[in-house]
Amino acid sequence: MPQHKFENGSWPHPARLPLGAGWTGYCTAPGHEGAVPELSTLESGCNLGYASSCSRRPAERAWDSVRFRVTRTGERRVLVLYSCERDHRPATHGTLEYDITTAMWMNSHHDRRIQRMAECFVESHLSGKNLATGSESGQSSE
Repeated sequence: MPQHKFENGSWPHPARLPLGAGWTGYCTAPGHEGAVPELSTLESGCNLGYASSCSRRPAERAWDSVRFRVTRTGERRVLVLYSCERDHRPATHGTLEYDITTAMWMNSHHDRRIQRMAECFVESHLSGKNLATGSESGQSSE
């Protein structure tokens, strides 16, 4: 579960990570809830999406990874597509919408983990934009 941006990670292109930046946080795997992963685990597993070598990964799970993509950014709203993957195939997908002016989600995901990841993704996306001019700066988060 991502909590704070991880500014000093060793990734060559942090904007290309699934959440548009590196994040610190805690584990939500059954039996490990709240455990804080080691720095090496955050860098080589948690922030990359598929943590196939993670000893905490449950055998029974609905999805392995979640991917996000901004499909539309306006002056007021950001439309985000998400895709939950299992074994490198889409398992479920949907659309979330964020209102920039009120800093509120117009619709949110029922799973708090996916919702928190979407929040982090949108934060990374918006921090890479110059909102005054609407122009992109830096790497794309797609």
